[in-house]
Amino acid sequence: MWEQIRANKRNSILLLALMATVLALLGWFIGRAFSPDPAAGLFGIVIALFVWMILAMVSFAGGDAIFLAASKATPVTKDVHPQLFNVVEEMAIAAQLPMPKIYIINDPAPNAFATGRNPQKASVAITAGLLGRLNRDELQGVIAHEMSHILHRDILFVTVAGVMLGAIVLISEIFLRGMFFSSMSRRYSSRSRSSGGGQAQAIMLVVAIIAAILAPIMATLLYFALSRKREYLADAGAARLTRYPEGLASALEKLSQNTTPLSVANKVTAPMYIVNPLQKKGMKLSDLTSTHPPISERVRVLRGMAGASFADYSEAFRKTTKHSTPIPSSALKDEAVQIRSAGSQKSADSKKQIRDIGDIMQKTAGFHFVNCSCGLKMKVPPNYKAHQVKCPRCGKISAV
Repeated sequence: MWEQIRANKRNSILLLALMATVLALLGWFIGRAFSPDPAAGLFGIVIALFVWMILAMVSFAGGDAIFLAASKATPVTKDVHPQLFNVVEEMAIAAQLPMPKIYIINDPAPNAFATGRNPQKASVAITAGLLGRLNRDELQGVIAHEMSHILHRDILFVTVAGVMLGAIVLISEIFLRGMFFSSMSRRYSSRSRSSGGGQAQAIMLVVAIIAAILAPIMATLLYFALSRKREYLADAGAARLTRYPEGLASALEKLSQNTTPLSVANKVTAPMYIVNPLQKKGMKLSDLTSTHPPISERVRVLRGMAGASFADYSEAFRKTTKHSTPIPSSALKDEAVQIRSAGSQKSADSKKQIRDIGDIMQKTAGFHFVNCSCGLKMKVPPNYKAHQVKCPRCGKISAV
């Protein structure tokens, strides 16, 4: 098992090393484009690494807070959604991790993510749309998936890779925009007339422009490859923690039917979510997503498990995908785990789901819910100043 863990880390480190190589080469080409002196290439590499280090320090100092703020995630108490807190607590105990902070994103699109530098500073964010659509077993599967990301240190790997991707994109954008909004081309033209090496320098400029165009594409592909590899492992960890692979499989199926894009997501943050949050309006989350493995394949693997251990997931993965390489194991002790039976839960109809999503979004926004004895539920906005409210149906006065 530990050999598999080391292999998984080696694969992630290899992808990070490739991204670092792309960053260094980009800096070298841009440096050489400014001067024929070989030392200019080394200076370009130093500048590129300096930009990455600055972004990395900012990210590690407050990257999770920035990500949560950008996602418009709101910290909530147990009163907002008791079942969510109970499920997170269960999965934290099962994974032997500290209780993460819990956030809700007021968005009808179903999705979730985990963030934080380490398990001690981890947070889990769930959209209101997800909470309103899933039953308890399905919610448990999604939370277990996110807890597995925390357990396997996926957040750290993806954060480092995301910062590196951001540095590559930033440097490329600055260089390419400088080509259009400066007199650099005229300077190179005059240099080519006065210097015998001007033609070679002009060729280096063209090569640098091509590198600035291709580097973000290559880095993005490596970033997404890192994300896809770790999604499978998180699915395996979720099955192991819940002992019920069908819970996550059913949740993924529901998520795949969503036709509403998550408004707060972008290309850099997309790999952090349990499913790709970016899609065109009116289109379903398809198997052609580049940030995540195909959803249908993930579902088939989960439903092909004979038990709930990592070995069972690895075997189901091999049979389903026809890949000879097994899924790496986890830091959890791997042993035979029997699949438990499903919980007794009723599926809510679409109208009730819409009402539940609305209630969750209002509770997250600070609304107070007051139940009148006549059966009417009154939703009092957070800016309501009075300490009492009158029921519009029966006229009874209730405390807020």
